[in-house]
Amino acid sequence: MKKIGMLGGLSWVSTAAYYKLLNEMAQAALGGVSSAHLVLESVNREEYAEYVYRRGDEAAACRMILSAAKSVEASGAEFIVISCNDVHRFVPEVAPQVAIPFLHIAQATAEEIKKSGMTRVALLGVRKTMEMDFYPGVLADNGIETIIPDADERTYVDDTIMQEMVAGKFTDETRTGYVELIGKLAARGAEGIVLGCTEIPLLLSADDTDVKLFPTTDIHCRAAIEMAIG
Repeated sequence: MKKIGMLGGLSWVSTAAYYKLLNEMAQAALGGVSSAHLVLESVNREEYAEYVYRRGDEAAACRMILSAAKSVEASGAEFIVISCNDVHRFVPEVAPQVAIPFLHIAQATAEEIKKSGMTRVALLGVRKTMEMDFYPGVLADNGIETIIPDADERTYVDDTIMQEMVAGKFTDETRTGYVELIGKLAARGAEGIVLGCTEIPLLLSADDTDVKLFPTTDIHCRAAIEMAIG
């Protein structure tokens, strides 16, 4: 089994979900009490938030991710998994500076969408994920059109992630709000919904809506175990 290098801490809540899923999936695939072979570099979200949200210093944030990537590489990891969707915007800059590959969450998600036969999905995530092209661009390269929520909806999604979910707060009120938003996006033509923030699958499940959900945490972990086992 290949050694997985996981970059976590963004947030610790979703990182814990990754660790649990990776080990559950490894055990299911390998049998017995098998566990995933991995090394975790957990960065400080507060420091990352200082750079990105308060200083607007993307270069400093990118250096944090590069340092974490080099750390897991030095620890013997054979490929890298980032347990956060929006941090993947740094992959094009970081990847050439490390010798091991990244398993890109958007590409893994695109492969899952293609299996479903869908070609038009809506994307939920933090503001940068929804408004920048690094995620919809990967989907477009795979023949998938992305519907982006409108400005007020993006604010709602970003606020609930940043103020609630990254701190481990998941409420029925917010769940209801997301289900209503998903209904609106489906009415605009979305065949499915990409839960493009690794905290959102901790809020929502397939039982909450009739619209097809693509939970990126689960998808990414499954792809990582498949890559690790080979």
